[in-house]
Amino acid sequence: MPIPFIEPFRIKVVEKLKVTTHEERAVALASAHNNLFAVPAEDVFVDLLTDSGTGAMSDAQWAGIMRGDESYAGARSYAHFESAVQEVTGFPYVLPTHQGRGAEGMLFQTLVKAGQIVPNNRHFDTTQANLLVLGANPVDLTVPEGDDPQADLPFKGNMDLERLEDLIRRVGAERIPIGMITITNNSAAGQPVSMDNLRQTSEIYHRYGIPFFIDACRFAENAWFIKLRDPRYRDVPVTKIVKEIFSYADGCTMSAKKDAIVNIGGFIAFRDPALKQRIAERLIVHEGFITYGGLAGRDLEALAVGLFEGVDEDYLAYRESHTRYLGQVLSEAGLPVYQPTGGHAVYVNAGLALPQIPAAQFPGVALANALYLEGGVRTVEIGSLMFSRPDPESGEMIYAPMELVRFAIPRRVYTRSHLEYVGECAAEMMKHIDAIKGLRVTRAPQVLRHFTAELEQI
Repeated sequence: MPIPFIEPFRIKVVEKLKVTTHEERAVALASAHNNLFAVPAEDVFVDLLTDSGTGAMSDAQWAGIMRGDESYAGARSYAHFESAVQEVTGFPYVLPTHQGRGAEGMLFQTLVKAGQIVPNNRHFDTTQANLLVLGANPVDLTVPEGDDPQADLPFKGNMDLERLEDLIRRVGAERIPIGMITITNNSAAGQPVSMDNLRQTSEIYHRYGIPFFIDACRFAENAWFIKLRDPRYRDVPVTKIVKEIFSYADGCTMSAKKDAIVNIGGFIAFRDPALKQRIAERLIVHEGFITYGGLAGRDLEALAVGLFEGVDEDYLAYRESHTRYLGQVLSEAGLPVYQPTGGHAVYVNAGLALPQIPAAQFPGVALANALYLEGGVRTVEIGSLMFSRPDPESGEMIYAPMELVRFAIPRRVYTRSHLEYVGECAAEMMKHIDAIKGLRVTRAPQVLRHFTAELEQI
């Protein structure tokens, strides 16, 4: 197996991990009602639940935290943050929020009304939830190959342009207050979107007068894949690729907890000053004053530094290779890994690994729980517990297009040894894969149920 790209950093601070026994993990999982979100973090050895807010900040980011200006209004830390967003994205106007779902909430509450439709290549959980609570209908339009785990194609996160145009013509542009695209496409196994697809998606939205916003959580990783996989961009700096990506959009929402490598924070960026003003009025009520948006000045400083670190090409080369290495390790362990691997996570096809468990019994949750019991490795289901919902017209249950388990890798946190340990645990789990049982929900809320659901084995 080839050695992955070496880490372009040195480790300056370490955190002790707790080693648990199988019996202790069984007690922890039972106490959590078979939901890994409810397992205490101290009972997890390698935590691949999410890459959101779990990265290791750099010495420059920690130095920024010490310089944070905590003035309520007009802090210099806001000026640094604003300048960084403008330089990296090219958008002239920006509002900070406490994290990505705050940005989504402010944008959608301002523009979207009940009964309206918002298309996307594929909404992630909080994006979908922010629309559902408004009574809107989020529509997913990823290209068909995105649901083929074995098709080794470069841009399986693309928007299905034909279906997008058909949707707009069928329902009418007046029912679509905003159009989205998510880069990379987290719900479709973290697959990137091509530059051509971004441009063509923009052209369709704008042809019908629909504002186009990018869910930009992992914009830097998407730009890196464009550089790797599109020969036209091989010699183009990532910073220029990023600028072109955003040039096609009217704005973006961003959870900075991903590609800006901070523990908390997000923003909305715009071209339209009037829209900024409308959202700012709502932001003051729900998030905070417009120059802090629910964040401390120290967080704004760390975010400003992290935006530039997130587009560093040495870091991105390491990041993609590190993730790809985990995919190789899991494949060798016998798990059906979605191909090709993404930038932030490896996705395993739990539906294929556990064909005896139907979607209604959540094979992704079952597989994730079994891996935790094996070695204290925490992952997350990206499947029908997270995404199934009643059809708004027929009332029939719509299950997720794929039953996946996501191994999301925190940025600059785990070494090659940790990834190899995950592979060893997976190989041991595969020895008794046929004994894994499905689950049913015993209690759950209507929206974002996967966070707090309680389940029992069938």
